[in-house]
Amino acid sequence: MIGHAALVTAIAAFVACAVATPVLRRLALRWELTDRPGGHKSHRRPTPYLGGIAIMLATVVPPLALAGPAVARITGILVGAVAMALLGLIDDVAPLPPPTRLAVQTLAAGVVVVSGVVAPVTGSRLDMVITLLWIVVVSNSFNLLDNMDGALGGVTVVGAALLSAAAFVSGQPETGLLLAALSPAALGFLLYNWAPARIFMGDAGSLFIGFTLTSSAALVVSGAGPGTATAGLLLPAFVAIVDTGIVMLARSRAGRPLLQGGSDHLSHRLHRLGLGKRLTALALAALAGAAGLLHLATTLGWVAPVAAAAAAGAAGCVVVVLAQRVRVYPSIRPKTAIRVRR
Repeated sequence: MIGHAALVTAIAAFVACAVATPVLRRLALRWELTDRPGGHKSHRRPTPYLGGIAIMLATVVPPLALAGPAVARITGILVGAVAMALLGLIDDVAPLPPPTRLAVQTLAAGVVVVSGVVAPVTGSRLDMVITLLWIVVVSNSFNLLDNMDGALGGVTVVGAALLSAAAFVSGQPETGLLLAALSPAALGFLLYNWAPARIFMGDAGSLFIGFTLTSSAALVVSGAGPGTATAGLLLPAFVAIVDTGIVMLARSRAGRPLLQGGSDHLSHRLHRLGLGKRLTALALAALAGAAGLLHLATTLGWVAPVAAAAAAGAAGCVVVVLAQRVRVYPSIRPKTAIRVRR
């Protein structure tokens, strides 16, 4: 019965997003809701937003229709995720000041925590604060990961599918259904976002995806031990965390503003090494798949959670350090002294 519901949810989400995305694309062009090229942006022509709204609708509606009263267990996640999508949409239309964004994100994460989603990292009341901060910080990491055609979409397709499997294994079918909708919804969006992209998901999509994945991961490990909780939070967000680590370290070393956009993400570095945009997106998806499979293995009891978390942490540090060797900033030539003839 659960398998049938998951299959129906996945098909409905894929079809809904594949149909809604071109419709919203036309509306975005009509309303001039486009991301214009310039600065560090690599696209050459104005590209419409609203793809994130298609992902949100295709992810939320099928589980609501199929889960029935059982959806109450994930009500906090759904409310918070929709709020994040609306926040992102407003920010896409008229950029909001960072304090306003952070306040709304904290409120949305608070709704999730108050609804009972708490990752037992320490086994104390401090876990509520840790879970809230984790959701906010990592949701923004996923937002930063949306920096190249197909990058975040590909990571979401693979990561959400494997996290969905872990949720079903953990006996949380409602969370599994939500993620079983998110993965094919992202796939339906990728039909139009694969390089060269014809539409972007915008902050509406990236914040919604990050919030849904992060909150769902916290719910999956609720009631588990500290080791399982740590691995369960880290592995589903592995690519986003590593990407943020690469960017923060590079900008800190170069004396650049930490929160200013730039072409210094993992995707840009892979692209500079010779990978095309499509291969770069596939590489990131493969990395998310490896982390997701390791998480699923810990959920099934095949791998010790502490060992999985330690291995992921070590691998992440190695990637962050090695990525610094790829030059992404223009070199600054020292000024030559002007000789004055006497």
